[in-house]
Amino acid sequence: MEHAEPFLIATVLDTTDARGLAEFYRRLLGFDYAPGDEPPPPGKPDTRASVWLVLNDSGGSPRLAFQAVPELERSTWPDPRIPQQLHLDLGVRSLDDLGRQTERAVTLGAVVLEDRRHDPDESLVVLADPQGHPFCLIVVGSPSASEGHSGSQREM
Repeated sequence: MEHAEPFLIATVLDTTDARGLAEFYRRLLGFDYAPGDEPPPPGKPDTRASVWLVLNDSGGSPRLAFQAVPELERSTWPDPRIPQQLHLDLGVRSLDDLGRQTERAVTLGAVVLEDRRHDPDESLVVLADPQGHPFCLIVVGSPSASEGHSGSQREM
């Protein structure tokens, strides 16, 4: 019998508002809801969002899932009092794209935590999504991005 390594199904984010956070990332990344996870018609209860929602990429593969929890302390990163448990690194192709996508993320409800777009070694912006999960927008051509984003210049 052949032994195969496990494979990643999706990255799961805990949230007190599964629909709200799923909508944020759906709009930010251009993903679609997994079949059955779409918002219900107006006036109907959103029973799926009270437990679990999944977003798929354009090829239909699951990428992000949102698990409803009763409460969640917002990360205080970079202050270590309430550390992050996970963050997403999202790539962009240029500094212009970094600026546009940062503005877009803020319009969608994100908050800028650290702006390093003009750092010659690692052009990035650290943001927090509407539930406080940190994520990075990184220019893919920057040195650390091409090395798998080691984060050697900062702790995330």
